[in-house]
Amino acid sequence: MPRLTEYKDMSPRAKAVVEGIAAGRGIDPAEINNVWKALARHPGVMEQFAAEMKEAFAPGKLDPLTKELVYLAVSIANQCDYCIASHGTMARKKGMTDEIQEEFMKVVLAAQKGNKMAVAYRVPVDKAFEET
Repeated sequence: MPRLTEYKDMSPRAKAVVEGIAAGRGIDPAEINNVWKALARHPGVMEQFAAEMKEAFAPGKLDPLTKELVYLAVSIANQCDYCIASHGTMARKKGMTDEIQEEFMKVVLAAQKGNKMAVAYRVPVDKAFEET
């Protein structure tokens, strides 16, 4: 089991990252998710990941629920229990209903199966799908 560092025991660099995340979420820094507690031992990695997440989830052409669903789909494909739990929760907070979840899972599972079949049968890419 990885060692988790509580906010009160974090280095100043790690605390700064947590404080930024907590401010954006409107939570107490001591209530930060375990992933940040695990990364706190490596502030450079923590800073880089926090910056990447901030950029990925910043307002843009994709709405917040779509961004969570993309992250959730990748987490399912990568079999990351932690990310499935956390981004599944975030997707619900951003509007994922049971009906959306059912449709989403049908797409994810069909994609996984389709990907595996294309790989197993070594299907070449059609010329119409190649970038020009």
